[in-house]
Amino acid sequence: MIIVTTESVPGKETKEYKGFVKGSTVQSKHIGKDIMAGLKTIVGGELTEYTEMLDEARQKAIGRMVEDAKSKGANAIVCMRLESSAVMQNASEIIAYGTAVTVEE
Repeated sequence: MIIVTTESVPGKETKEYKGFVKGSTVQSKHIGKDIMAGLKTIVGGELTEYTEMLDEARQKAIGRMVEDAKSKGANAIVCMRLESSAVMQNASEIIAYGTAVTVEE
């Protein structure tokens, strides 16, 4: 699956637009990681526990978007975007969305 943030796939002709596709996941904090991150805020630095957690959540959301696109017969996604929002305290939603298309092989 080709995924781009642009309106078209460079060097490929768009044959058909399949429509809006999305994938999302809601991720909550892990108490053990939360404790470690809390300790790191005292000394400063990157909170790698959260970086890893959010990277995993983004990959899940993108994977679900790709499955949505495949189910529509697409071989590419254009105008892909990622967003996040707080669903409740200690939980965030990550959503990946875009437009499914078929491009020349």
